[in-house]
Amino acid sequence: MTAGVGVNTEDPAASDEAADLFRAVGRQLKAARERAGLGQRELGRRLGYSEEQISSLERGRRTPQPEFLRAADELLGCGGLLAVAVEDVERAKSRRRVRHPEWFRDYAELEGKAVELCYFANQAVPGLFQTEAYARAVFSNRQPYFDEETIEQRVTARLARQELLTRWPPPKVTAVVQEAVLRQSFGGRAVQLEQLRHLVQVGGLRHVEIQVMPMSSEEHAGMGGPFTLLELKDRPRMAYLEVQHVSRLITAPEEVRVLAAKYGSIRGQALSTHESSRLVEKLLGDL
Repeated sequence: MTAGVGVNTEDPAASDEAADLFRAVGRQLKAARERAGLGQRELGRRLGYSEEQISSLERGRRTPQPEFLRAADELLGCGGLLAVAVEDVERAKSRRRVRHPEWFRDYAELEGKAVELCYFANQAVPGLFQTEAYARAVFSNRQPYFDEETIEQRVTARLARQELLTRWPPPKVTAVVQEAVLRQSFGGRAVQLEQLRHLVQVGGLRHVEIQVMPMSSEEHAGMGGPFTLLELKDRPRMAYLEVQHVSRLITAPEEVRVLAAKYGSIRGQALSTHESSRLVEKLLGDL
């Protein structure tokens, strides 16, 4: 079954208001961090965030979560300056409409409600794990080419999806990523380094398991291409396919069952989470 067409319910004024607020909070965060003499990486380490996430928060590209604002306020000795913004941020989030492309909105809505997500990726790092720079490289290299405004909208929307990783309760997330994807210097060496570091950080979350399908594997059940499995509380398991700008949301039980069986085989053929983490660390050491 192909996903239906979403309805454009964007409120540009609400989106602009939220963006302005997030940028203001980001500037306050940066000022407090610099006053405390901490770098982005060190602040991220102390709060359980990656350097890339802190950078994006300071620029207003990611939505600051309440638990982050409260923890940062205490750590940086802000005396409530950041914590007091929680209510305004929550209000802005409720009014904001993320500008996903029309064909993607049905899936994005389901992804945001999922209690379990399973990704198999053999072409690029899953969008849920992409850094801002990696996502920008993805959209900048898309053909036919996007204009700069569209690129920025797509990057912002992709980062907004990642909020589900830090919400509570979070969904269970598993992913198998092809080793070749991690070895490719997509966007350049600096982007690759940042992306690999981010994968290590995200893979350390309790509810996230990332495995690598090694290039040396003699068995591979995923040669048919990438796919996603979604589990929601009140609906049967679904699957999502996206290739060459064509997307398809699958609800037919037999088709979903086949993909779920493939995913089980793929996970069994991939490196364990610990072996995968060591491989990513090795790749970082080699760069």
